[in-house]
Amino acid sequence: MLEILLSPPVAIIFFFLLALGLNGIGVKLAAKGEHHSDKYLPYTGGEGLPLPEKYVSYAAFFRLALMFGILHVAGLVISTAPFTFEFFWVALFYLFGVGVSILVLADMS
Repeated sequence: MLEILLSPPVAIIFFFLLALGLNGIGVKLAAKGEHHSDKYLPYTGGEGLPLPEKYVSYAAFFRLALMFGILHVAGLVISTAPFTFEFFWVALFYLFGVGVSILVLADMS
């Protein structure tokens, strides 16, 4: 019986129902109030936010994150590969491809 209760599908259902119940209790205990349009604005200490002069672009961040992921996966692949002479050429070709990928990502503007 304990094995059935500890199985992943039963545990997922149990914790989903537990979270649903806790959410229901929270809704009942939460203070009631009127809907106000300022409720969803960011907190600014009572001051109005100035309009942004320039919008921030995250394109450079995403390129950097992709380069980070590529280099870490390459490091994982190379570090877990067999240390043999036959694999040396495969690893060299793999690292050449990783290098080209990084150069292309670094050169994008």
